[in-house]
Amino acid sequence: MLLPALLIFALRLVELSLDTLRTLVVLRGNRPVAWVLGFFQAGIFVIVISFVLANLDNVFSILGYAAGFATGNVVGMWIEEKLAIGHTHLRIVSSRRGSAVARKLRAEGFAVTEIPGRGKDGTVTLLNVSVRRKHIRRVSEIAREEDAEVFITAEDLRPLQRGFWRA
Repeated sequence: MLLPALLIFALRLVELSLDTLRTLVVLRGNRPVAWVLGFFQAGIFVIVISFVLANLDNVFSILGYAAGFATGNVVGMWIEEKLAIGHTHLRIVSSRRGSAVARKLRAEGFAVTEIPGRGKDGTVTLLNVSVRRKHIRRVSEIAREEDAEVFITAEDLRPLQRGFWRA
């Protein structure tokens, strides 16, 4: 009774991990990778659903399906985070040391655009930095080293044309 449920869980975990990765790759516009992931995901889904339908009288099969679904989502997100595919736009707001943060980022090889602005409590420097996702942590560390009170936001982006990307 437990063996089919464990097999269903394992296959569903793999299938949902692929589905999560595929969805995130689609959002980043990578068609070939999305196709390959979708192909394998669909094949595994057909196998899994046939196992479940053949074992509907086994409550463990249904539990294995549900647990594989839930776990596959989390595992897929974890894998995608580790792969860090794509690009991100960071906005760094510094009320005290914006130029110093920009200088340090540039010294580390990142392209930075400085924009003077006015915040709630006075003047601020807004820094725009577009980076590969794998560099987010390093940029954040550099910014916090220079100004412990920086405010940082991030949003995923799809580059359209040209520009500088640190290798």
